[in-house]
Amino acid sequence: MQRIRLRYTKRGRLRFTSHRDFQRAFERALRRAEVPMAYSAGFTPHPKVSYANAAPTGTGSEAEFLEIALTETRDPDTLRDLLDASLPDGLDITDAVEARTSGLAERLTASVWEMRLDGVPFEDAEKAVAGFLGAENVEVQRRTKNGMRTFDARAAVADLEAVDPQADRPGDKPCAILRLVVRHVTPAVRPDDVLSGLRVVADLAPPVPAAVTRLAQGLFDEESGTVTDPLAPDREAAPTVLPTATGTAVATAPEGAGSA
Repeated sequence: MQRIRLRYTKRGRLRFTSHRDFQRAFERALRRAEVPMAYSAGFTPHPKVSYANAAPTGTGSEAEFLEIALTETRDPDTLRDLLDASLPDGLDITDAVEARTSGLAERLTASVWEMRLDGVPFEDAEKAVAGFLGAENVEVQRRTKNGMRTFDARAAVADLEAVDPQADRPGDKPCAILRLVVRHVTPAVRPDDVLSGLRVVADLAPPVPAAVTRLAQGLFDEESGTVTDPLAPDREAAPTVLPTATGTAVATAPEGAGSA
């Protein structure tokens, strides 16, 4: 059984698709592309697809991940092209690698988010960010299926900065962009929770809903403060193809690489 890991996006109007909607669209794409999927056992077999940490409905994303299991070997790049052509514009398959390591979900420990705040002057956003980062804790509330829940939004935020977008929007109405790195903790802290925290510490309240996009997710590097590519270990574990004197190719596994 071959396992393929895919990165996909949710762009434009497709950011409003729910995770269940995407699941249905992706399973239709698998059938259109005639992917030799492995199926679960039992009375209601379903394709073996594992989704990892999907973005909330209404947020865009450049870095969603899933893994599929195949009964026949396929080239990841060819598979990516076939699936991308079978999905609507906005749901785009941007990367595919063969799974050669374990623990993809364990490598998704943080996300990089962008929030576009139309109608908010950059100076106001900058002051609110300073107040948020200077607070020891910022308690916010969110309604869950079990009622209102109060939790600290500050501890999960590894980085937060305000960016002046006037370089690409000269003469336009006030607008600020927030870039933040949020650790994946329990309970989960979402970008809208951070926005609620900014309202708590600085009374920052955008006049229109923020446009939120996940730019990346992966393993958080504490030393550099960056989020690394979760598919990189699979690429590094791929065998290297070396030419021989007879013109044939010989694959050699990376030193220390084991089975997936």
